[in-house]
Amino acid sequence: MLTDLLADAAARTPIALEIIERTASTPRVQQVVQLSLAPAFLLSGIGAIMNVIMSRMIWISQRIENIEERDDDQRTAKQGREVGWLMRRRKLMQGAIMFSTAAAVMISAVIMLLFISAYITSQIGTVIAGLWVLTMLLLVTGLAFFLLETRLASIGAQGKE
Repeated sequence: MLTDLLADAAARTPIALEIIERTASTPRVQQVVQLSLAPAFLLSGIGAIMNVIMSRMIWISQRIENIEERDDDQRTAKQGREVGWLMRRRKLMQGAIMFSTAAAVMISAVIMLLFISAYITSQIGTVIAGLWVLTMLLLVTGLAFFLLETRLASIGAQGKE
């Protein structure tokens, strides 16, 4: 019944028939799934990194809010310096989040294009390779921001101002 409906729809639309023929091959789908495993694992790794980054970002934001909720006369000079230090850390974490998220978007595009490339005649391997390189650049940049933030955190509010 379902195959009759698909065949009927395909007969009316030549493009649909071509898509069904190209996607009907189980080995071809298996191969594409296997090719997309490495980018999918990278995507899960980026997610784990972003989880750590977000945990630190939440702590920093809550600490800033706790200090800023106090009246100006109740704030010590040390807390004033700490807010400046925390703001610099927050700015670095925002960069880490932005670049890591962009890397996740790019690697998702790579996975999508891997599937599309198996079913089109146009060769888009160069585009996929370029997006992979862009993903790595974005991820390295995000990790560099994270590294700078952890360095700033280890120096502390009293450290190098």
